[in-house]
Amino acid sequence: MAIDKETVKYVAHLARIELRPEELDKLCRQLHDILGFIDQLSSLDVKEVKPASHILPICNVLREDEPRKSLSPDKALKNAPSREGDFFSVPKIIE
Repeated sequence: MAIDKETVKYVAHLARIELRPEELDKLCRQLHDILGFIDQLSSLDVKEVKPASHILPICNVLREDEPRKSLSPDKALKNAPSREGDFFSVPKIIE
């Protein structure tokens, strides 16, 4: 797929990116190379390749869910900027 300067200018305008002329030339070449590489990939036969979400096998290591003692209100609210009893106190934002 060919990409021209006008297309790059248009996309840069949409993205609100200001490009100097030398940046425009460089970006055109880079995008042309990237799209050429993608064209090469599209010509590969991938019928026998299984879909994958990650390149490496992933195995989650999970611990058993065991009940344990939770934090006390005093420990949980120790660094709270403001509190009322056993609760966080926050400013009212809805009138």
